[in-house]
Amino acid sequence: MIASRSLVVRDGIRLASPLAAVVGVMLFFAGHNQAGGGFAAGLVFGAICALRSVVGLSTPRHPIRLMALGGAMIGIVAVAPMLVGDVALDQYVWQITVPIIGKVKAGSALVFDFGVTVIVLGLIVAVLEGLGADELGGADESLVGTADGRPGA
Repeated sequence: MIASRSLVVRDGIRLASPLAAVVGVMLFFAGHNQAGGGFAAGLVFGAICALRSVVGLSTPRHPIRLMALGGAMIGIVAVAPMLVGDVALDQYVWQITVPIIGKVKAGSALVFDFGVTVIVLGLIVAVLEGLGADELGGADESLVGTADGRPGA
């Protein structure tokens, strides 16, 4: 496959991954005021993992643990208000003042969205593992060795 042998494709995806991660973070934090949120951010992070796995770069492991962590976070956010007598999934908002930035608000919905992001990412990684994406981008034995692709000694 060309992706595993082409340094241009591999380095392009390696260099584009941080930019795409910044877009994912922006979508995550813009979720309640504009289009985006936990699901959209999870899809962007999943796309990054898909591209990286096809060219043989590292991706997150243990997708079941990721999905379990996300589900636990969502469950805690859903049940926690009931422990203090409020309705399930009631949102709490905290506000602090940061010297340079100013007022920063964070709410329990942010934790909920992060749980959704982790679940979506875990699901995409699980699908990639199930489809054998590691084998698609499997390292060619002749290219393993040095950073520039020359065979190691």
